Amino acid sequence: MNLSDQMHPVISVIVPVYREQEAINCFAQQMLRIFPGHRCEIIIIDGSPEQETISAMKVSEVIAVSSGKGRGRQMNVGASMARGQVLLFLHCDTLLPDNAPDLIIKALSAENNIMGGAFSLRIESKKWALKIIEFMANIRSRMTRVPYGDQAIFIRKDFFHKVGGFREIPVMEDLELMTRIKKQGASIVILPQKAVTSPRRWEKEGIAMCTLRNWFIRVLYHLGVSAERVGRFYR
Repeated sequence: MNLSDQMHPVISVIVPVYREQEAINCFAQQMLRIFPGHRCEIIIIDGSPEQETISAMKVSEVIAVSSGKGRGRQMNVGASMARGQVLLFLHCDTLLPDNAPDLIIKALSAENNIMGGAFSLRIESKKWALKIIEFMANIRSRMTRVPYGDQAIFIRKDFFHKVGGFREIPVMEDLELMTRIKKQGASIVILPQKAVTSPRRWEKEGIAMCTLRNWFIRVLYHLGVSAERVGRFYR
């Protein structure tokens, strides 16, 4: 696929949000700087029934829509609207390098069999426990080629729709999709450049509790426990 079509955006940045009204305008401005409008589009999907996030938005250059709650559902809604040749699924508490568009296009253009990828992970904290989590997450993703959503997953749009998009499940929608892509025989690239994610979820719940819970639900999921049952532990 030629990633140089000037008639449409090359990259569609798809951001599922839920009650992010305090941070959304700063985030949107940063995204517009990194992903300029002549090459990219930014689609923000609010999963809250009250639509607090999109109601608080003051940045008119982004596309803002509402959907039902659930990250997989929200990202599928964004993907259905996207005009770009590449879909980038980004969390609202994650920032990418300034040259992220060039890095993504270069990675997908390297080989015909590369259908998607992600960035390496950096947690924005100096706490040693989070540095260990960051290190282990990067080792795991490089070995398995199955990244998680906080690494900013990107996928060729035609291939995303070919494999059926995200499963609309309570948890592990990112793991499930990337595992499915890998089983198709497609290549997934992990870039050395970092996606910088906020430590807020670890700080809110406690590093030990959050980490142990995440490990526990991943083990259950890999053992074949349904995502609906696993999702009960994530609330």
